[in-house]
Amino acid sequence: QVQLVESGGGLVQAGGSLRLSCAASGRSLSRYAMGWFRQAPGKERDFVAAIATTGGTTSYADSVKGRFTISRDNANNAVYLQMSSLKPEDTALYYCAANLLVISRTPENYDYWGQGTQVTVSS
Repeated sequence: QVQLVESGGGLVQAGGSLRLSCAASGRSLSRYAMGWFRQAPGKERDFVAAIATTGGTTSYADSVKGRFTISRDNANNAVYLQMSSLKPEDTALYYCAANLLVISRTPENYDYWGQGTQVTVSS
């Protein structure tokens, strides 16, 4: 079992930045591809970014490409999402997830999920 806990969310003005963290316990994250997803009220859970086990491959949703950066620190069992140039449409509950297979944009491919951290961007 892998337990994931997100942190770093909050209220920020449009154009601002936030850094989300995802801390893992239970098992080493080094074997897991990791992803960030987000869900706004009344909407489906959407892919944001993903990173392969060694960090050598990343993938981003078109809506965040160039503004968000995913990274990982396997030694500290953590994954991060640096968010810049935030927009009101980025407002959502952000989740990190672990996938034992390969880097993926599909939520159904992820085995473990955190509880989420709220990001609110004011205009």
